[in-house]
Amino acid sequence: MSVQEQPRPVRRRSSGVNELGHPTALRYVQIALILAVLTGIEVWIYYQKELARYLITVLLLLSATKFCLVVLWYMHLKFDNRLFSALFTLGLTIGGSILIAMIFLFRAYLF
Repeated sequence: MSVQEQPRPVRRRSSGVNELGHPTALRYVQIALILAVLTGIEVWIYYQKELARYLITVLLLLSATKFCLVVLWYMHLKFDNRLFSALFTLGLTIGGSILIAMIFLFRAYLF
């Protein structure tokens, strides 16, 4: 007769990551709150007349930050092979470069 081993329960750590290295539900809620705060900052910046000159630059930086948070945590790239992270970073770089080139090409930065 073979005795089946009972799986050990997964313990949570105070860092928001369990012993298997995956984030807990609390960590996902924290990331969602950070994304909500960044979105609030974006909306606030949009309505500030004195920041109109830097609007595109600041919004692009905040959007790139939010993109990285979503990709790393919600798509689990933080825990996958580094090649996948490199591919997403390459896509962000190419897409951002094209966007910035189009902004300058059509002089959309002039208000």
